[in-house]
Amino acid sequence: MAFNSLIPTLEVESMDKTIAFYESFLDFKCISRDANNWAFLKKDDVEIMLSSRFYEDKFPKPVFTGGLYIYVDDIDVIWQILKDRVDICYPIENFEYGMREFAIFDNNGYRLQFGQELEPN
Repeated sequence: MAFNSLIPTLEVESMDKTIAFYESFLDFKCISRDANNWAFLKKDDVEIMLSSRFYEDKFPKPVFTGGLYIYVDDIDVIWQILKDRVDICYPIENFEYGMREFAIFDNNGYRLQFGQELEPN
């Protein structure tokens, strides 16, 4: 039994605003969309689905306590592009576990972490 891929589905408050965020700041493309109910976004090998809210009465804001971790190949360039344009969760830093990374919040408050492996010394 094989697991072939994982594509997170994020509930969003505004499909239009969320698609605009991912397209304009992160260079994703909206590949498919069903009005305001669902959308499929892609950049390189990273895929994300968006959906309308399922339990808005129980959870007034989208809730996700984790983060989406995106491996990249030129983190410093991405940091320079994003650092003054988006809400920063934590700035770029080298971590003892061998990664250089930073994190931002998207327009719904979801944490997007970007990381690149450090070159061994």
